[in-house]
Parts: sequence; C-alpha cells; structure tokens
Amino acid sequence: MRLDRIHHAAIIASDYARSRRFYVEVLGLAVVREVHRAARDSYKLDLALPDGSQIELFSFPAPPPRPSYPEACGLRHLAFETPDLDEAVRELGSKGIAVEPIRVDEHTGRRFTFFADPDGLPLELYEAGEG
Repeated sequence: MRLDRIHHAAIIASDYARSRRFYVEVLGLAVVREVHRAARDSYKLDLALPDGSQIELFSFPAPPPRPSYPEACGLRHLAFETPDLDEAVRELGSKGIAVEPIRVDEHTGRRFTFFADPDGLPLELYEAGEG
C-alpha cells in the first residue's frame, strides 16, 4: 500500500453558518464546493489549503457533543503549519480568537500553540522549520 498524504479531515459543526464563517473568513480557507443534501438535511462544504489538502465541514441535525476536551478518543486535534507563528497568533487575536501561550516542541524544537473552532475542536498552529 502507498499513502502519499492526508487528503482531508472531516468536521461536523453544531452551527453550520458559524463554523463556515470561522473556517472561511477567520482562517481563510478556500471554498472548493458547497452542497446541501436535502435528504439528510445536511450541508457539506469542501475547503482547501494551499497544498491541496482539504477540510470537509458537515452539518447534521442535532449531532452529539464531543465527549471530552481535549482527550476524547479519536482525533485529538487538527494542526495547521504556518511559516510565521507570531503573525498567525496576532491575526487570530485581531479577530477575537483566544490563543494559548506559544510552546516549544521538546523533540523538534519547533514552536506551536492551540486555539479552538466554534465547537471547541482543538486546532493547532505549528511553525514550519527550515528545509
């Protein structure tokens, strides 16, 4: 088997319009396509990052809450690489998004921090390294 990269991560939002605004307007992800699936009373929004990886943002009627934060079984968090962590943190702050203090990965020496999407899903900013 050959796996080349992650194609997409799927997220279910409790409030589709609020999460759509967050991922498109706050994080600046590009809309690839958006469809309403009437039979499921559900939206599906495909969002792209510059490298081609995607996030699928879904809405479903009355989804169950996340069991615990942040150590629920399953996906722990979604990490985005950024070339300038300080600038990304400043931009999030200017948009009213709370960001945790910057930390340093003890194994790689790279800087990172966490913030949350509108449903409390942990999101990480991981600063790109040289090379």
